[in-house]
Amino acid sequence: MDSLVALVGANSSKSLESLISQALDLVNFKLSSSPRSVVIKPNLAYYWDASTGYTTNPKVVSGLVDCLRERYGEDLDIKIAEADASAMRTKYVFPALGYEKLAEEKGVELLNLSNDDLIDKIVHVNGRKMEFKVPQLLLKSDLFVNVPKLKIMRVTKITCAMKNIFGCIGFPRKFIYHPFLNEAIVGINKILHPHLTVVDGLIALGRFPVRFDLIMAGVDPFSVDCIASEIMGYKASNVKFLQIAKKENLGNPSNIVTVGEDIEEFKRAFPKENFTSSKYWWNIQFWLIKIYRKIVGDVIPPFLEEA
Repeated sequence: MDSLVALVGANSSKSLESLISQALDLVNFKLSSSPRSVVIKPNLAYYWDASTGYTTNPKVVSGLVDCLRERYGEDLDIKIAEADASAMRTKYVFPALGYEKLAEEKGVELLNLSNDDLIDKIVHVNGRKMEFKVPQLLLKSDLFVNVPKLKIMRVTKITCAMKNIFGCIGFPRKFIYHPFLNEAIVGINKILHPHLTVVDGLIALGRFPVRFDLIMAGVDPFSVDCIASEIMGYKASNVKFLQIAKKENLGNPSNIVTVGEDIEEFKRAFPKENFTSSKYWWNIQFWLIKIYRKIVGDVIPPFLEEA
């Protein structure tokens, strides 16, 4: 069976609710029964506004909330959830990025996954044993929606659907996984399985942020990431965590089909990164970390959280 990934242009006069609904229809998204509890996981990796392309736009989440209520009823128990990270605390990021205002307007709850009941889960990837603290809520929710960004990442090349699931780990200091980050991304995706992924591509982040006007959707994070990597200029076979995910039977690239708009338009528009030219700036960032840490304590800057 084909794994469908929808590409919907967002430069029209349609509302985000309509565009997201269109994307869900394109991938034939259906649940076996109407959900009561919904968890939406945006990408709020740091305190940078959505205009930078770094974090999920609350307008996309708002449109998703409206879409789900239109489909499943107004009485849904909806939670917007994020976990603390090495360089970010949810109690600060929610108000800073407009999510407290969104929660009040839409009547939804904000949740720090790091404060949820955490369950120890052990998986093996590439012969490596890993342990994760997994929020119980994500294991029992009727509908778990992953809402990542479309952006590059120096070490793993891309970050989108599967990397955003890595952000669900309840333990804040996730840098402990960085020596084997690719395996860790696959490992947590062997445990947590969102029912739906909706990608915020309104602003994409390549070598610079760009207005991209794209909504992506799919039920399989691996498939979404394969298409995202193609848009961002990488073959999925050259993205290490996707190679490992294929080996671990988390997806099959040969079954992926795009629906909706032509992918070639987005491939041409994405501001692809040149990591050779950026190496100089990367070295400067490492030099500056000592100053940063002296000022703010042991909080790790966002570029190390993503390293």
